Amino acid sequence: MQSRFQADRGLTARMGITLFLLGLLYVAFVAVLIVLLKSWVLVVVIAAALLGAQYWFSDRIALYAMHGRVVEREEYPQLHGVIDRLCATADMPKPVVAVSDMEMPNAFATGRNADHAAICVTTGLLRRLDPAELEGVLAHELSHVAHRDVAVITVASFLGVLAGLVVRFTLYSQVFGGRGRKDQNTVVVLMTVMAVSAAVYALSFLLIRALSRYRELAADRAGAMLTGRPSALASALTKLTGDIAKIPTRDLRTAQAFNAFYFTPAFGAAPGGRRLFSSLLSTHPSLDDRLDQLGRISGELGEAPAPGKAG
Repeated sequence: MQSRFQADRGLTARMGITLFLLGLLYVAFVAVLIVLLKSWVLVVVIAAALLGAQYWFSDRIALYAMHGRVVEREEYPQLHGVIDRLCATADMPKPVVAVSDMEMPNAFATGRNADHAAICVTTGLLRRLDPAELEGVLAHELSHVAHRDVAVITVASFLGVLAGLVVRFTLYSQVFGGRGRKDQNTVVVLMTVMAVSAAVYALSFLLIRALSRYRELAADRAGAMLTGRPSALASALTKLTGDIAKIPTRDLRTAQAFNAFYFTPAFGAAPGGRRLFSSLLSTHPSLDDRLDQLGRISGELGEAPAPGKAG
């Protein structure tokens, strides 16, 4: 079913290109593993099982990892009320609503499609935002579900996960496999597998980061257009980005693995000369870029200008 969220052809094209390139990389990676390990059944079965698990159970995995629990309307009536209104406006199914008891102010969407999706917010976010700002953040997250980029980013990240597991398994074999029992050919095969896996991980990492940055801008646009209040979303961005620096390191470390799924990055931009390099590795566009875009949308809608850029 098509929602009323503003369609984004640029996002659709980028998702298609990213999946195509990662698909080619995935086929090449599996082919190399089959040749090197001489067991196509083992490689294909393990790869297919991991991909299936990540696709079908991504929502449960993400909620479990981020300590999110499903909450009913009686417990969080305001949160449910905002999501109900947004889903009715967007003409889309209501996702599962979850809350994570973390001080880090953030939110994320997960799930393979609109009928199997979840929206999770942290208690730190609920304490900091006013109703209009909360609505802007939730509209942003719901647009990820409507655009189906949550499912795409989940599937796209699978290749990196698989390559990372292969690297770790190979290192484990090198350390604990018993050097005295290995012949030279075995060592060469293991080192080749690790090198190929590391290269695949690096390439998939960069492709996913590029898609992730664009999808965040697309979600900002769609969410702002749905609510008609881009200034509220800009206010939430400015407030939450500034507050991330005050969050306990423990919470930030917990969030690191799922940084690409969050409304705002759990880690700030690198200072000085490292900023350009950091932007290539970032899962999110800069705060300035996001506020500039929301300011333009405010002008198009005739709304008051969005808050100024964070210093």
